[in-house]
This record gives sequence, structure tokens and C-alpha cells, in this order.
Amino acid sequence: MWNRKIVVDDKAIGAGTTLTLKQSLLPCALVTSLFFLWGFAYGLLDVLNSHFQAALNISPSMASGLSSAYFGAYFICPLTISGWILRRYGFRVTFMSGLAILAVGCLLFWPSGVKRSFGGFCGSMFVVGAGLSTLETGADNFLSICGPPKYSEIRLNFAQGFNGIGTFAAPLLASRVFFAKTVDTSAGLANVQWVYLGVAGFVLLLIPLFYLAPMPEVTDADMSMQEVEIEHEDVGPLRKQYNLFLSIWAEFMYVAAQANMLALGQGLYTVNRFGAAAMMMWPRTKPRLMLAVYLAFSFIFALAATLTTGKASIAMLILVLCAESLLFPTIFTLGLRGLGRHTKLGGSFLVSSVSGGAVGPPICGAVADRWGFHTAMAVPAACYAAAYVYPVYINTVKRKMMDSHRETNLNVTEATAIDVKTLEVEKGGDFEMDVQKVEKRSVHQTEVEA
Repeated sequence: MWNRKIVVDDKAIGAGTTLTLKQSLLPCALVTSLFFLWGFAYGLLDVLNSHFQAALNISPSMASGLSSAYFGAYFICPLTISGWILRRYGFRVTFMSGLAILAVGCLLFWPSGVKRSFGGFCGSMFVVGAGLSTLETGADNFLSICGPPKYSEIRLNFAQGFNGIGTFAAPLLASRVFFAKTVDTSAGLANVQWVYLGVAGFVLLLIPLFYLAPMPEVTDADMSMQEVEIEHEDVGPLRKQYNLFLSIWAEFMYVAAQANMLALGQGLYTVNRFGAAAMMMWPRTKPRLMLAVYLAFSFIFALAATLTTGKASIAMLILVLCAESLLFPTIFTLGLRGLGRHTKLGGSFLVSSVSGGAVGPPICGAVADRWGFHTAMAVPAACYAAAYVYPVYINTVKRKMMDSHRETNLNVTEATAIDVKTLEVEKGGDFEMDVQKVEKRSVHQTEVEA
């Protein structure tokens, strides 16, 4: 147990893509717990940061620098260190690394509070963002590809629902427990430091759990084989993955719009995310069509909020939250469709699109300062409209490919042995395709099912 091999060769064949629905439940449940963790951490950070700002007399313009530090980490890390760790060492090491970085970021808030340093606070926020983005780089990818391909949208929407639960519960806990009697005082600042210390300690305890827990690895070689099994052709070079590039654009614009509204009704947003996952369990439901409908309603309701006032405008904003609930996880999973050996790299690009949260709020705030809040709501509406190019693309150009992944019964009830000989291997032996390994893997999966 203690001599567990935690490093995986991304060019070698593993067993991750041959897990049946039953076999994938435990590892997916374990990774889903991470979604609650970083949802809780993010929701708690939002409350704690407001107390930090009050205690340090940070102006609103300086507070926007804190947001930029957080989302800046989301832009940089998935494209560099986080994505590299995932491709080089696999999911287990990515999860452990993300937890370690998150713990370090939380610990850094202690000296920042002692010194009352705004620069230290921004640096701490960047490290926390680096840790959370590393976790998300691994977790979003893992749930998208671990288990039967036809259920990928369900897995990620369901897990993202727990993220919303954490984000909703954290502010309630903070306001009623941590800051019930100490608000905007030096004692409140001390509470902030202790809470961060407690979060760091809890996160550190999770690292050995992910070291010991059974964690199937899914390599680029596995995904390349799976794609051949479904589409019967090689995926081609990364530069021709237009589905990925358009999904990144859609994800970026969605997060830019969502960051302006999410605080309005996190509970309703979370409930509807679970509802979307439930609807996708109906076999005739097509995620590509659900994305098109939900994104269209997001635009319509956001535009209506701009054109109305009073209670009607508030009602429209609530409907926007209902409509945008499934957008992020559905865009993410559909964006990974058909990537094969480029899946992990594509997932890193998609996680980096969360940095759109650093762009939307400043633009919306500038418009609100000059023309008012109602006019500012046109900014999220414009973002939804810009993102709509992606559902148009997947419902026309990529319709057949999307449906083939949704309709396949690959690994639903039993592991499917993939014939390696049908896979075109790039010159120079890009992947280590050992037929004997595949045969052994198939035998093992059959024994597990029995």
C-alpha cells in the first residue's frame, strides 16, 4: 500500500477508459468531494476577504486587484504547471499537488494578516487560485472521461452541483459562526487568520487520502483508443480541433457573464444544476440541444432584465440563474468530445477559460458607473450572445459526432476490449501500444464484472 506507484506514463495504456458504470462510481464519488471542497473554500474566501478588506481599509478599486489575482491564477496555471503535472504524472499527483498548493495559499494569509499587507493578501489569493485551478484541471477532466462516455455530461453536472452546495453553505457558516460577534474589527481579522489556518489543516489531511484511495488513471493513449472505437478514425492534430477552440470561447464568455450574477441566488443555481443532470439521464435527451436552449434563455432573460425595472427585473435575473446552471459543465464535456489523445491538454485550456471572471465584472462595473445598473446588464447579455456560436456549431457541423458519443453503449454494463491494431499510431511510436497489455486489461475487467 505504501509503495503505491503514483506516476503514470501518459503514452501507455491504462484501465481508466474501460471502467463500467458500476466500477466508476467510487472514484467519481471521491473526486466529487473535491467539488464541494473548493466550492466551500471559494464561498468562504469571498466572506473572509470582505472582512480582510474592511480591516485593512482596502478601497473598491484595490479589491478588484484581489479578484484579478485569483482569476489570474486560473489563466496561468492550467496552461502551464497544472496542465503539465496532469499530462506528465496523471490525476492522482494532480489532485495531491492542488491540495498542497491550496494549503500553502491558506497558510500565507496568516503572515499577510499579521503584517496587514495588501500585497501579501494578493499573493495569497494568487496561490489559493493556483491550488483551486490545479484541482479543477484534474477533477473536470477526470469526471468527463472516467466511465461510460455517454454519461460524461451527467457526471460533471452532478458534481458541479456539490460545488454550488459548498459555495452556498460557506457564507452562512461564516456569518453565523466565525463572525457572529466580531464584524470589521481587529478581532474579526484574527478570526480570518484562524479560519484560513483551519482550512489549510483540513486540506492537508486530504492529501494522504488521495494517495491511498483507488484512483484509475486515464492516459492520452486510452482516450485515443476510445475515440477510434466510437468514431473509427484518428482525431487529427490539435490545430484542427475546432470544437475545442469554440468551446473555450463559449466557456470564457459564459464565465465573464456569470461572474456578474452568481452571488444573487447561489441556492437556486445549485438546485437547477442537479435538475439538469436528472434531465440528461433520460436517454432521448441530447446535451447539445439542452445547451442551445439554456444559453438562449440566458440571453433572453438577461436582456429582459436590462429592459425592465423593479420586481420584474429581479425576476428576470432569477431566471437567468436558472438558465445558466448547466452551461459550464455541459460546455466543458462537449468541448472534450472527439479530442482523443488531446483530451488532457484540451481540458487544461477549458479550465483556463475560467479567467473570463476577471474580465466581465470590471466591464460591467464601468458601464454601471456611467449608465446605471440596468444598462450594465447588457454586458452579460452580450457575453451570452457571443457564446452562442458554440451551440450553433455543435448542432450543425458537429451534430453527428456529438450524437455518436451520446448514443454509444461503450462500457455501460461491461468493459469493451479495444482492438489496438485498428488504431493508427503516429510515426516514431507516439504511444506504447502493447497488445498483450490490452488483452490482460480486458481479462481483468471481465473478472471484476463477474
